[in-house]
Amino acid sequence: MSENGNELMKIKYEAAVPFYYYKPTYKDCQTLKEQWIRAKYERKEFSEPWKNFTYEEGIKDGLLMKMGRDNGQFLSRRFVLSEREGTLKYFTKYDAKEPKAVIKVDTINATFQPKKIGNPNGLQITYLKDYSTRNIFVYHDNCKEIVDWFNTIRAVQLHYLKVAFPGSTDAELVHKLTRNFLKEGQMEKTGPKHTEGFKKRWFTLDQRRLMYFKDPLDAFAKGEVFLGNKGHGYSASPGLPAGTHCNGAWQHGITIVTPERGFLFTCESEADQQDWLKHFNNVMNAVMSPQEYTMEALFKHKH
Repeated sequence: MSENGNELMKIKYEAAVPFYYYKPTYKDCQTLKEQWIRAKYERKEFSEPWKNFTYEEGIKDGLLMKMGRDNGQFLSRRFVLSEREGTLKYFTKYDAKEPKAVIKVDTINATFQPKKIGNPNGLQITYLKDYSTRNIFVYHDNCKEIVDWFNTIRAVQLHYLKVAFPGSTDAELVHKLTRNFLKEGQMEKTGPKHTEGFKKRWFTLDQRRLMYFKDPLDAFAKGEVFLGNKGHGYSASPGLPAGTHCNGAWQHGITIVTPERGFLFTCESEADQQDWLKHFNNVMNAVMSPQEYTMEALFKHKH
């Protein structure tokens, strides 16, 4: 590196990084960063353009530790990812004939959550089930194995998208693969009448979906708010409406207005309030895609 400089080393060791392979940034967890470094310099995975990648074998079958939905215990479960079927399945017993769940790859998101899960290799997989977001939490003791699962999911997703959008390039499709959440954290929330007490909830902002949970590791959200475009009756502003009875300890309010109703939240600090507002307004200022209009219609139908 000292002899040749960073750029020449990059050309050599990143000669053939597939589009789907997740390149971590400084914000990402230790496991992702370490495996990216090992893949580049130790295993030299990307130095030879003609090399076959394990992520592209079309099927991955193995055991992951999965958290039970009701008891919070992690148990070994068999997972099978199939490019041909476009699905991720998991089985409660290794030799079980029928899977416990069949998840379509186009509805999957996967994001590393070591702090939340309490394991350095913790991965949160979310998918749509009956138009609601379902969370499953997994890990593997081997860092390379869990990162391989993550990048194989992304490889299968890219293959699916290339079939669905035949005119698009890999570079145009890569942003549709797994994504990190825009923001997560605690706020207090009141009910639809705005007279109920404020209760602490865990919030996850995933693109235009604001989900809230009683506990960060819940399988399903207690509720979801769709954040549409500002021009269509959506807004986010600091403070609470005059006369709001605020029983909670937190005083830094946020009011979100949607065409259907208003939502009231409070944050612990002004800095947190401002950060949430920045993210909400960024989402609401962005132009909506055709898929997001479809999602908005489904939200209105569901709620």
